[in-house]
Amino acid sequence: MEVSVKTFALLAATTVSVLSLSACGDQSSGGAGQTRDQIRAVGSSTVYPFATAVAELFVQGNAGMKSPIIESTGTGGGMKLFCAGVGAQYPDIADASRRMKKAEYEQCAANGVKDIVEIQIGVDGLAFAESNKGPGLKLTPKIVYEALAANPYGKGPNKAQTWKDVDPSLPAIAISVFGPPSTSGTRDSLAELILEKGCQSDEAMKALKEKSEDEYKATCTRVREDGKYVDSGENDNLIVQKLGANPNAVGVFGFSFLEENKDTLKDVSINGVEATYETVSTGQYPGARPLYIYVKKAHMQAIPGLQGFLNAFAANWNPDGALTKRGMVAAPEDVRKKSAEIVKALTVLDGSQLK
Repeated sequence: MEVSVKTFALLAATTVSVLSLSACGDQSSGGAGQTRDQIRAVGSSTVYPFATAVAELFVQGNAGMKSPIIESTGTGGGMKLFCAGVGAQYPDIADASRRMKKAEYEQCAANGVKDIVEIQIGVDGLAFAESNKGPGLKLTPKIVYEALAANPYGKGPNKAQTWKDVDPSLPAIAISVFGPPSTSGTRDSLAELILEKGCQSDEAMKALKEKSEDEYKATCTRVREDGKYVDSGENDNLIVQKLGANPNAVGVFGFSFLEENKDTLKDVSINGVEATYETVSTGQYPGARPLYIYVKKAHMQAIPGLQGFLNAFAANWNPDGALTKRGMVAAPEDVRKKSAEIVKALTVLDGSQLK
């Protein structure tokens, strides 16, 4: 009986009145037969502008369809909502600025979300920026780690107050970094692509990883909480505004936000490499990272237009497509081809590949 109820819930679009669900999943009438007449996506603030762009194109190309609901919850928050279950009260898509974690995949499976389609939609850069009136900082992963780590190399609480305290070549201005919260995929990328790389400059940290993965992660990725790093929520535009008001501060966000605000911001190079379309697309930039969307295969038939929405992504992620005009970096050709095949065949993700 349980299986038939779940099946009914997903196919009920043709047999019951359509009910629009609020962001919190409210079901005003109760019962298993509810559905939605709008696509719902949650997740990454970095992917958000690209998903909303696709939503606009989808509506333009599909007369009579309602615009998809796109919510900026952060990658981690989006995965939690996405993995909560199958049915109309749960999102169809999770936008992500990093790959799904093994623990998230297992949580999905535990809640009945078992056929997940993973699609890489493009590439992004984890950009570091400052106001056009800023001091012109030049950073490395090692400098960023030693400035932001809560317990650098496990040698005690971080006491660095200025950039000069970290590296004598830098100015004696206070360390002040505005960045994403712990629920954000951008924060995960900061940890993996920059902080860990800086931490590994110490040979003892490589040995620590072999000894204790948990202790290594805490030492290499935990960020100080004394006000030098300011969690700015899932609103990258807010960071842009804060940099305007704080010329000596540094902001961390997706490359597209740097591109969109070149009139007020300038790039802070990492290892001497600036974040540009070319350096991000070729992987030369240390903060380059893939962008994904995750889709529930079980929702494909039940939610009107879901396949068309995925097709709209695939039609616009080329180098000359609408998404690159919005600031996204196109993935390499072989990646785009593979992703297009996944969109067409709805190939299910093999969870054994995840970490």
